[in-house]
Amino acid sequence: MNGDSTREGIIELMLARLQFFCLHFFCHTFYCSFLFYSVRVIRVTSIFVCMTIFLGAPRCYSADPFNWSRLPSLPNLEGFAGVFAGTHNDALIVAGGANFPSKMPWEGGTKIWYDRLFVLESPEGVWKDAGKLPRPLGYGVSISTVDGVVCIGGSNAQRHYADCFRLQWRDGKTKTTALASLPKSCANVCGAMIGNTIYVAGGLESPTATCTLRTFWSLDLADSNAKWQELEPWPGSARMLATAAVQGETFFLCSGADLKPLEDGKSVREYLRDAYSFHPDRGWNRIADLPRAAVASPTPAAVWGKSMFLVVSGDDGTHVDFQPIKKHPGFPKSILAYNTITNTWQIIGEVPVGHVTTTMVEWRGRFVIPSGEIRPGKRSPEVWSLKNIAQ
Repeated sequence: MNGDSTREGIIELMLARLQFFCLHFFCHTFYCSFLFYSVRVIRVTSIFVCMTIFLGAPRCYSADPFNWSRLPSLPNLEGFAGVFAGTHNDALIVAGGANFPSKMPWEGGTKIWYDRLFVLESPEGVWKDAGKLPRPLGYGVSISTVDGVVCIGGSNAQRHYADCFRLQWRDGKTKTTALASLPKSCANVCGAMIGNTIYVAGGLESPTATCTLRTFWSLDLADSNAKWQELEPWPGSARMLATAAVQGETFFLCSGADLKPLEDGKSVREYLRDAYSFHPDRGWNRIADLPRAAVASPTPAAVWGKSMFLVVSGDDGTHVDFQPIKKHPGFPKSILAYNTITNTWQIIGEVPVGHVTTTMVEWRGRFVIPSGEIRPGKRSPEVWSLKNIAQ
């Protein structure tokens, strides 16, 4: 009996020591693990904080999130205003436009329209002379589609046009196909596309017109027999040289200029800051005014992320009477960003040179501004590119 009690006591002691050892091992392991992971968390947190301090806020909210670069210049010393531009089969197409090749307009120079067509097949490539338009033409609307660049309206030295056509680049050649004509002749118009439907707004009916158009038309490209439809226009002034944009399923009409007739039969521009949105199911709605006018800004505006678009440069009218005109400082460089969620505008950066009366083209993950007018009468052959970091 005494021997059994002794053995049981020894066993209980051994079990107690084993339990103590297991508990000590578990606690030590847990404590070390806790310290190890705590240190790692502290280190990761410290690195994150340091990176945040070093890098600053995310790029999309920085003072100037844009990094512009130049693509090869157009093969013309003067450059053009009012070009048709777009993409097809992964190539950048620029056509038409006008310039003053010999003298500036205040020196008695003559404005010349062109029918030349150029193609750039890669950002590192060389512009190719790729044929001609049906006629010298510029100052219309151009919209890139999967089937080619749709060119709408426009003008030349003789008149304004209602003609529309599609430009295609295939097997090293360009092809032009006629489309349905606009309800009336129109130049200095803007437009953009929602789905398969193109919308165009405003413009000028003839070279001698003293009032602008308050017209809004649409064309469904999914219907090969479709004609242009006349829609209810925006609840604001008639205008030309406005900027169009599309974000999601909504079309936007921003700024532009109206013409006010004078007693001598001429007219003067009124620079507009108002803007409107249009949804096919809900119609028009006025949105916040722009911080400044942006007449003839490259259009359609660049779509920036899921809720913004960018109005780049544009004439604000502040230097309309600048003298001497040959020393004109050029057009604003600021970029105006509209937030469709908050209905607010913000100046968020600059373009290196303010180009107006040209087209904004999305190509290979970047937004491209080909040529354009950099001050009254003066064009530039430069082609500027902005990487789309918000896509």
